[in-house]
Parts: sequence; C-alpha cells; structure tokens
Amino acid sequence: MKIRAQALLFDNDGTLVSSLASVDRCWARWAGEYGITEEFGRVELHGRPAVEIVAELLPAQVVPEALARIEALEVEDVPNGGVHLLPGTKDFLDSLPADRWAVVTSATRRLAEARLDAVGILPKTMVTADDITRGKPDPEPYLLAARELGVDPAHCVVFEDAPAGLQSGRAAGMTTVALATTHQAHELDADLVVTDLSALSALVTDGGVEISVRR
Repeated sequence: MKIRAQALLFDNDGTLVSSLASVDRCWARWAGEYGITEEFGRVELHGRPAVEIVAELLPAQVVPEALARIEALEVEDVPNGGVHLLPGTKDFLDSLPADRWAVVTSATRRLAEARLDAVGILPKTMVTADDITRGKPDPEPYLLAARELGVDPAHCVVFEDAPAGLQSGRAAGMTTVALATTHQAHELDADLVVTDLSALSALVTDGGVEISVRR
C-alpha cells in the first residue's frame, strides 16, 4: 500500500516518542495531591489536552492552578527518563524536508518542547494545546497545522496512536495512519494501521511524499 501526501502531521506522545510511564507517574501524583485518585481512575487520559481533563475533575476556580501544577510535574519529569524515541522515528523524520511535516500535540508548548528537545527532534512547525480552542477529537488542531504548512487538508496524512487523535484527523478530511504503540490494532480506526514508524518508509518526490509499508 502506498499513500501520497503533500504534508505529514504527527501526534507526538505515543507516535514519535513514548512518555507513557511519565504521564502515568505524574498524573497519579497530581491526582493524589488534589485528593481525587478515585475520580481520576475513571477518566480517559491519553490523547486529550490537560485542560479538558483537569476541568472534568476539578471546580473551575481550581483549574488554572491545577493545570500549572500538572505541567510543572511533567516538565520536571522529562530528565528523569520521562521520554524516549519510539522505533523508526528518527529515520522517518530525517527523510522528510522540514517544510513538509509538523507536530500536532495535545500537550502545552512548554511540555512538548521539553520532550522533543530531550530526544533531539526540532520541528519547524508545531501546533500545541496553547494554539487552539478545541482539542482532539475536534479537527481544529490538524486543520490549523495544514493551514500553517499551506497545504489542503485533503492532501495531508495524520499519524496517531490514540482514537481521539484519529477521529480528529478524519474529521479534518485527512488520510489517517494509526500506530499500535499504546492501543491494540483492533481499537484503531484508520486508513492504515502499523506497529510504529519503523514499518514505514518515505520517498520525497516533486509532487510531495510517497509513504510505503516496508516489506
């Protein structure tokens, strides 16, 4: 199978890097600090902006302080083994021109930059939770990334590991590629499902990028 695109849009956590252990560790500590461990256990965490999760769990007047606290915990955890590259990430990104791809993450810019800097990824274009009003599964993040790259959404490919992110990409009218890094393949609704980026290769052409599954 080959997918042709003019721009490639990547979720970060669970797609380019793994921060799952850090996320679980920091959010569990955060929930304990706010005395909501039981309520926290019932919330879908992965692939959603922190502001939505915090607002779901705490009174409105506490949200700004609690949001700042979870961001601080996660940023502080990065040097403690809080992030590492997933298989295939470096080779795949290195094969792409800088103006053909972007990172589209539900994390804040401060946290996203900390994690990416720790593994040596420097995207020219990045959309974060700070840049949008509606997070995934709404299409806004991916539509904004397409606009910033100057590419028609129909000519973009989204790479995601989470159902919410895949839903966002589909709603934006984009081709979706799911990576089974944090969810089982059968849980992922996408045009193509692979294990991780090591299963793919990219060929840059005059017309864009041709993505193929490695044999």
